Amino acid sequence: MSLHTEKIIAKPQPLRLLIVDDNPQVRRDLHLLLGLNAGLDIVGEAANGLEAVQQAARLNPDAVLLDLEMPVLDGYQAAHQIKSLRPAPRVVALSVHSYRSAREKAAQAGVDEFIEKGAPLDEILEKIGASV
Repeated sequence: MSLHTEKIIAKPQPLRLLIVDDNPQVRRDLHLLLGLNAGLDIVGEAANGLEAVQQAARLNPDAVLLDLEMPVLDGYQAAHQIKSLRPAPRVVALSVHSYRSAREKAAQAGVDEFIEKGAPLDEILEKIGASV
């Protein structure tokens, strides 16, 4: 009589992502593009900084892809509030402005990574911490 031991390999849980941008087309495009990655679970979307903070507190995402220039509460203020949540998600700033002052202001707000809009998919995935 022989015993067979099978290895059970647990699949890693997908990274839970919140997408935040005031432009609905950008949100839709990011959702479609990033949603194709099996290592990601898009758990929500927000259209402004206030919604972002509320959604992050409610959904507890692993990462937030956050536009910096938005109405109601800008991305810098939203990032600062999101980073105060426990556990704090990874915050990746998404902006058309890549100048040094924007990057420094984002870093001061607690942003973990900075990426320019239009960056290649693999760069976005890498910055948010998803497996490529």
